[in-house]
Amino acid sequence: MKTAFITGASRGIGAGIVRQLSAGGWRVAFTYLNSEEAAAALAGETGALAIRCDERDEQQVLAASETVLKTFRHLDAFIHNAGTAWTGLVQDMPTDAWDQLFAVHVKSAFLHTRAFLPAMISAQSGNIVLVSSMWGQVGASMEVGYSACKAAQIGMMKALAKEVGPSGIRVNCVAPGVIDTDMMGGYTPEDKQALREETPLYRLGTVEDVAHAVMFLLSEEASFITGQVLPVNGGMVI
Repeated sequence: MKTAFITGASRGIGAGIVRQLSAGGWRVAFTYLNSEEAAAALAGETGALAIRCDERDEQQVLAASETVLKTFRHLDAFIHNAGTAWTGLVQDMPTDAWDQLFAVHVKSAFLHTRAFLPAMISAQSGNIVLVSSMWGQVGASMEVGYSACKAAQIGMMKALAKEVGPSGIRVNCVAPGVIDTDMMGGYTPEDKQALREETPLYRLGTVEDVAHAVMFLLSEEASFITGQVLPVNGGMVI
């Protein structure tokens, strides 16, 4: 049975990926931080293993990786989805906020990847997908830290794809655009309509749109695709 591990997956995009993988017959583990009830419900629904982990804490990240390897014995796919955001003028951004963003988006991706690579290299197969953002491709005003983190993920992915390709491991990114999740709870109907009008396909993205893209990158149909960014943005960034 194929196995997968997803970070930050108690809700939103991550939960959608858990559901898609589980429906496809994969054995799945995922991390969560504060949404314990949502994580328990998702685990009950899908049979996935929920692991509490603060992705900003190196020891917790290493412990979660060890739990996955001990439980599954092998890992076919690692999807890094955990994320957080900070919005505001860069001159008003506290240093700690910058550090926290990079800890969640970049350092934890590195730590998990480093933990999983020996087993993947030994098996001469594996898939790594980093959930980046269209803002990692083009940048967003008022989200300098977030854009920098997401760009760093893309750079990490491209370099790693070259490094581990000879070992049969593929590494890619998905770059979502505006996805209609509970993280948009603060947006007014007028805000959402404006975003629709900015999108050539004239709708907001769904969790399923991103999950389907991840599933494609993990599939045999994508077996000759590595080092790439797959945009899921409805044409907002071309």
